[in-house]
Amino acid sequence: MGPKGCLLRYMITPWENTVRILEIREKTASIASPIANAYIDFSKMTCSVVAVLTDVVRDGKPVVGYGFNSNGRYGQGALMRDRFIPRLLEADPKTLVDEKHDNLDPFAIWKTLMSNEKPGGHGERSVAVGTIDMAVWDAVAKIAGKPLYRLLADRYRGGVADDKVWVYAAGGYYYPGKDHAQLQAEMRSYRDRGYRVVKMKIGAVSLEDDLRRIEAVLKVVGDGKNLAVDANGRFDMKTAVAYAEALRPYGLFWFEEAGDPLDYALQAELANHYDGPMATGENLFSHQDVRNLLRYGGMRPDRDWLQFDCALSYGLVEYVRTLDVLAENGWSSRRLVPHGGHQMSLNIAAGLHLGGNESYPDVFQPFGGFADGMAVEDGYVGLPDIPGIGFEAKSQLYSVMKSLSDGAAVAPQKA
Repeated sequence: MGPKGCLLRYMITPWENTVRILEIREKTASIASPIANAYIDFSKMTCSVVAVLTDVVRDGKPVVGYGFNSNGRYGQGALMRDRFIPRLLEADPKTLVDEKHDNLDPFAIWKTLMSNEKPGGHGERSVAVGTIDMAVWDAVAKIAGKPLYRLLADRYRGGVADDKVWVYAAGGYYYPGKDHAQLQAEMRSYRDRGYRVVKMKIGAVSLEDDLRRIEAVLKVVGDGKNLAVDANGRFDMKTAVAYAEALRPYGLFWFEEAGDPLDYALQAELANHYDGPMATGENLFSHQDVRNLLRYGGMRPDRDWLQFDCALSYGLVEYVRTLDVLAENGWSSRRLVPHGGHQMSLNIAAGLHLGGNESYPDVFQPFGGFADGMAVEDGYVGLPDIPGIGFEAKSQLYSVMKSLSDGAAVAPQKA
């Protein structure tokens, strides 16, 4: 294993007349920050950045797909190197092709990545696969010459895509020395930038202190419907119920992840004490976990929100299965607002008709936020009309990604 930040390359030779992956590169990037939520701090947080180089040429340049994993789970370069990248590059390239579209087949690629893997125990490998999957879909959309959200709408929603997506500003982290005035200034800046709903962290201090923090923010955003709170899974049953009863009068946009993400009994009991909207799901990584949440977690499809993040949960291929599970259980896709604050989820939201997307206007840069020049207006943001996920339209992020593909020894085969 190379040192942190070392560029790691895996290459194979071209295969005549087959759309194929030539090389996969991964490097670990730091997104460290002194901020904290109720459960973890981000002082040593990393993420993996991946480039998938193909033999296809568009506009005189080889097509490269890019991906990265969302914050909160560390970079997964070791797993990629040990299992997933070699497994993919050792496969017969012809088995990875979507002949109908003369393109790579993300579902066949996903099946290859997960070959010889036992079911269950999703944890870290779901992040490794989800990051590679993101880069694959970026390449697929670029090969097709379409923005990813348009490609998804064409394949899954009869060609109808949303031209803008509702977003909320996630922040309000605990920070050394951060007082109520600084918290208010942060939330005011989000509102000034076009966001209507903001989110803050709770659970790292006493209930009384958190209520004072909430009331300080409400002085900025006004009605409780403009504020969501997130406990990041910190509470036991007694504490979760105490918070629920204290939060109820505020009429908040949602009360997020009160207890452990797999404690479905706690989530179900909480619904007996809190009639306002609740949200959870960012730490569930498979469609099987989602099915169990809907069966046993007491989530209510008329008011609650689900936050599954494709980059952490085996990627878009698994996300499509998750949407099928939701439909089977009577849930609208509009009740999904993914965690992660990245352009991949934004494309999925627009192309597959989700309810919105998280946004990180100030933290986890350059990975947080959306395309340059895409201003948030009255809580909504648009997408760039360029092929792929749109990373090239976010200059600071693209400079990080492009560094992976610079100097690539690529012999293009497909034009």
